[in-house]
Amino acid sequence: MTQLEQDFMPGNLVRARGREWVVQSESRRDWLRLRPLGGADDDIIALIPELELQPVEPATFAWPQPEQAGNHAAARLLRDALRLKLRAGGGPFRSFGNIAVEPRGYQLVPLLMALRLTTVRLLIADDVGIGKTIEAGLIARELMDRGEIARLAVLCPPHLVEQWQSELEMRFNLQAVALTSASASRVERNLPHGISLFDYYPVVVVSLDYIKSERHREHFLAIAPECVIVDEAHTCASSGTGKQLRFELLQRLVKDPDRHLIMLTATPHSGDEAAFYNLLSLLDPRFVALQHQVSASDPLRQELARHFVQRRRKDIAEWQAETGDGRGFPRRLKTEVTYQLSGDWGVFFDSVQDYCRELAENIEQQGEGRGRLIWYATLALLRCVASSPAAAVKSLTTRLEGSFDNDDLLADERLHDGEADDLDSNDLEPPAQLEDASRLQKLISEAQRLSGKAGDPKLASLIRHVDTLVKEGYHPVVFCRYVATAHYVAEHLRKAFPKVTVESVTGEYTPEERRERVETMEESETRILVATDCLSEGINLQHLFTAVIHYDLAWNPTRHEQREGRVDRFGQQAADVRCTMLYGQDNPVDGFVLNVIIRKGETIQKELGVLVPMPEDEARINQALVKAALMKRSSNQNPSQGSLDFGEPERLLAPLQAQWQDALEKAKANRTVFAQRRIKPDEVLPEWQKQQDALGTQADVQRFVQSACARLNAPLESVRQAHFRFLPQHLPEALRLRLADEGISQPLLLDFNELHRSHPLVSVLAEHLLEASLSGETTLAARCAATLTDSVDVVTTVYLLRLRHQLGYVRRRQPFQMMAEETVALAVAGRSNPQWLEGDAVAQLLECIPTGNLPPEAMQREIRTALNFLANHSQQLQVVAEKRAQALLADHKRVREAARDVGQYSVNACLPVDVMGVYVLLPDAL
Repeated sequence: MTQLEQDFMPGNLVRARGREWVVQSESRRDWLRLRPLGGADDDIIALIPELELQPVEPATFAWPQPEQAGNHAAARLLRDALRLKLRAGGGPFRSFGNIAVEPRGYQLVPLLMALRLTTVRLLIADDVGIGKTIEAGLIARELMDRGEIARLAVLCPPHLVEQWQSELEMRFNLQAVALTSASASRVERNLPHGISLFDYYPVVVVSLDYIKSERHREHFLAIAPECVIVDEAHTCASSGTGKQLRFELLQRLVKDPDRHLIMLTATPHSGDEAAFYNLLSLLDPRFVALQHQVSASDPLRQELARHFVQRRRKDIAEWQAETGDGRGFPRRLKTEVTYQLSGDWGVFFDSVQDYCRELAENIEQQGEGRGRLIWYATLALLRCVASSPAAAVKSLTTRLEGSFDNDDLLADERLHDGEADDLDSNDLEPPAQLEDASRLQKLISEAQRLSGKAGDPKLASLIRHVDTLVKEGYHPVVFCRYVATAHYVAEHLRKAFPKVTVESVTGEYTPEERRERVETMEESETRILVATDCLSEGINLQHLFTAVIHYDLAWNPTRHEQREGRVDRFGQQAADVRCTMLYGQDNPVDGFVLNVIIRKGETIQKELGVLVPMPEDEARINQALVKAALMKRSSNQNPSQGSLDFGEPERLLAPLQAQWQDALEKAKANRTVFAQRRIKPDEVLPEWQKQQDALGTQADVQRFVQSACARLNAPLESVRQAHFRFLPQHLPEALRLRLADEGISQPLLLDFNELHRSHPLVSVLAEHLLEASLSGETTLAARCAATLTDSVDVVTTVYLLRLRHQLGYVRRRQPFQMMAEETVALAVAGRSNPQWLEGDAVAQLLECIPTGNLPPEAMQREIRTALNFLANHSQQLQVVAEKRAQALLADHKRVREAARDVGQYSVNACLPVDVMGVYVLLPDAL
């Protein structure tokens, strides 16, 4: 290799176009990607050396100038800026400098599984709330930062598009464009002529609805990227025309043997054998043969374990207890609150039941084939009455139109709670008005009269329970089935709790409006959110809420789990999450749903550790629900749901119960081998911690942002513990403009428990300070200083170094060359008999407290002496660089062995080392 080629290797410094640059990964001798020496990744350019007017030459980094000395606080600020600005760290996980999440040990398991596969084909079937999005994002970001992929597509249901887009941006620093039926034409219209979608937008979130049509499906297949993530993957494998088309799409995608496929689902096996093995066939067609093999020791089953991971929360809790790997999940404390259909409300409920019975009898006598209509009207009306007076009025005043013998009538999603894989159903009230009789008007008037705490025992029970939760410090989310109920409940909670922020979110709002309404509650000390199931998927609530109340029982147990999973999930800081079911003691509709559906789901979940969705059979469920809804209420003075006899309705559902039990047994058979207990993430957690320390911790982020803002005359305003308000209007104009380009132009509430080093505010501040210091500005971040302190006994000098490494590895028989950087500090105590110091001892020196000032001439003299000393001991810098390269290689090998990675690695130091800062600490004689 010639010297010229060596100069163009990733990590080397070059001079071009009148300035210095760092050669980036993916560079070749005839084509260079260059980042300005003090710039950010956004400033990277590409050039062809042969076309440059002046030749590209090797360069060296200038040492600090004694004349540009600052104080010790400015020196520490430069150290923090350097660490927090690093993206291409030298550790074995290339992605950790680009992610805004601290993964727990168990979330590294899918990543380690991915590293051992030449082509990543994974089915991640972890339980709800464990963090499948984070696990998949880690794999995609790692592949991208290793240079193995450049493009990514996420396929997901429509209601999850915005969540994925937000998660990729906020947690993984990936700007994604959404491709939906509504946005596709606009996105494609904005593409430059002749440029394909994925060349212009390397990361795209695609709605599964968008690719239903043949034209869109074929177009996507023609441009599909190297890596595809499929969320709610079970919706692409079961029966039904739309789902079959999705499955065919995935089949065609995996025909490319080099395409990475990561599938996510919390319900891989819900009793549909064909669907489950369809999913497995996408990993490898051979796995279909496992359908008739039950031995856990079967070689093919062991091969599947390399591609399939499924952990319950119970598995994670046991794992964490064994390894001491961080705090586990919060305790989910479940309780039930009941009310009686007593007084005027009980009379009203009985009147509605009588109305439905008489209507059914009259239509049966008429023999007009209107049976389905009566089924519908009965269920719609009694469900709305059980929900709230407001929903009852809405249902009674909305006329039921349509054909009386329409087979699709009972499939109206306003009546039910969606299938297991469809949790975005309509939250409008179903119509139930069949005739404009005076009796109907009387029922409407009675429902209106009983609205409010005095007449509605269900609302009164809710207010009492919420009062208890609020006093105990909880922030509850109240889930309702219908829009009218949500607004009704929110209105009366505001009256009952005038000092508490109460907000309602329903399907009336766009997904973006829903998110904004939730986010505006962040500054409130006490908050209550009332929502329909439009929030049971798509918006994470764990950062703001700590309790869930099921105001309306769901007719699908999966819905309950999804509601609770919005709050009780990865990222929840509270030790306990309260979950409450509210139901009528003597309400036969609640009783049937509770005893026959929800209790069965809870039993299965307790036995298996995860929820198995209820088998789908609309006709049987509808018939059973109608039978239960028309049952007479218990005449007991103190009724309980246990005293209700659902003999006939239960017999109707017996075949479904048998299918459900069968699904449980099959899920149990699959569980143990795929919990992946043999993979030990604790073996690689030390590497994660090392990279955290090298790149900057949460405490470093808080100290840096507070100190930088104070020096820029824009100190943060304290709101409450760990929460501050950032005011950009006080910053210098150039910095304000840069922040505005990142979408930060208004005051911003900062939560230092969540603010990560990759946040645009942290990145822009670090870049601004670093650029200022390299240009000679000393008031913000200084490259040199001399300080009096009582923390040292002899003259001690701290040298702040930036190390660059060439990281090479081979994967799929293809060599990769990448640049890696890290910031380290080296110190020397004494000058006549110097003692070199590294590690924690040096970090403590940078935290020392100055006790006095030196005149400028004395400062410059001490700094000049320290620079001369380093020039005379320059071999020490080479020793440090080579030691760090060997240590990084050892870290890579350790991770490779833990993951049984298929790659081969090498790490070489780039010399000479960059001397970023020189700080002299002088013992204070006083």
